[in-house]
Amino acid sequence: MEEDLFSLSGDAPAPRTLSEGNRDHRAPLAVRMRPRTLEEVVGQHKVLDPGSPLRRLVAADDARTAPASVILWGPPGTGKTTLAYVVATSGDREFVEVSAVQAGVKELRDVVDRARSRLRTTGKETVLFVDEVHRFSKSQQDALLPSVENRWVTLIAATTENPFFSVISPLLSRSIVLTLESLEQSDLEQLIERALTDERGLGGTITLTDDARAALLRLGGGDARKILTSLEAAAGAALMKGEEVVDADTLAQAVDRAALRYDRAGDQHYDVTSAFIKSMRGSDPDAALHYLARMIEAGEDPRFIARRVVIAASEEVGMADPQALQVAVAAMQAVQMLGMPEGRIPLAQAVVHIATAPKSNRSHRALDAAIADVRSGRGAGVPAHLRDAHYAGATSIGHGEGYRYAHDEPHGVAAQQYLPDDLAEDGTVYYEPTTRGAEAAIARSLPELRRIVRGS
Repeated sequence: MEEDLFSLSGDAPAPRTLSEGNRDHRAPLAVRMRPRTLEEVVGQHKVLDPGSPLRRLVAADDARTAPASVILWGPPGTGKTTLAYVVATSGDREFVEVSAVQAGVKELRDVVDRARSRLRTTGKETVLFVDEVHRFSKSQQDALLPSVENRWVTLIAATTENPFFSVISPLLSRSIVLTLESLEQSDLEQLIERALTDERGLGGTITLTDDARAALLRLGGGDARKILTSLEAAAGAALMKGEEVVDADTLAQAVDRAALRYDRAGDQHYDVTSAFIKSMRGSDPDAALHYLARMIEAGEDPRFIARRVVIAASEEVGMADPQALQVAVAAMQAVQMLGMPEGRIPLAQAVVHIATAPKSNRSHRALDAAIADVRSGRGAGVPAHLRDAHYAGATSIGHGEGYRYAHDEPHGVAAQQYLPDDLAEDGTVYYEPTTRGAEAAIARSLPELRRIVRGS
């Protein structure tokens, strides 16, 4: 069982090194194209800056100069496993990979015992890589604490879920959390080009049409592994037909996703997104779900979809149902924590909530009107009684003088001027609520609030 769970040397068979994996033509394209050094890593500039924990892990000659253990947090396909392999294969370190799905406390302790023995007898350090560490139970994570604290192993853990929710506090406090971002389009284009031309990859045997390249990028949704896997499937399909060019149809056929036609030239991407937003605004949950499904099936980045949903919750629903924004933000966070395909479920819930909620765009329209006034130069200085009076000398120049504390007033509303003088003189009103949903209550109370505050 141990050989299935761990890649060990010594008593167990030695793991295949990264370079060996890259030379094996039978390995998947994504494995063959894994960077061998940090210099080959594309993107992730923030975590690879000089002096960063990963740079120090690679360059460290001994434990005294190495940083604490590291937790890599980011979406799928952003290079978590790749970075772990690069660190592990640098220097004279032992690399041990543990399956968070299969390994138990007993197996973890066995790995740690081997690492301690190796460090004591040979001085050789051990890098322990735990993928999907969020799947470890509390007891499994607890089992890692002594080895991390005493540096019997250098832990590199990877997770797609927020570690501040899924990793126990003691382990977090002993580790450095590095956040990996989705790769930029330019990074992904570089990966595709490298895979097409490099001898480790396709070695120039295949070319991509512009349509196929655009579809491949969109299908990947920022996931480098997914892009390379799809490219490999499309290349295989083309070569099987005796062709050297992969077009969008060949790609769609190879990955069984006819929905790739969703964005052949780019127009459909914007058309479907527009229809999605307008369907939510128009209170048609069926149409909104249809366009949501088209985007999901076309491989649209779920975070892009989630951002559109959050915007719609505030822009289209607003104060008519303030809870819509909470639902949308929760859905966005759920997508980040769950990934796909499970993330489609909270997305659907949020879309239905927004589509069926009462609508009001008055809050953001009010802000736009205020911004227009600011840009045009309207709005004199802040009234003296509203200015900061906490620093020495403020009261001597009249700051805060005459300010009325609202909580001391009847009903918690004070009669005083809040707008700048010129806007107050004009009786400026930005926010005009509708009578729909929860905003109806605001529409009933706001005139009386303004009457008390403004004394009119």
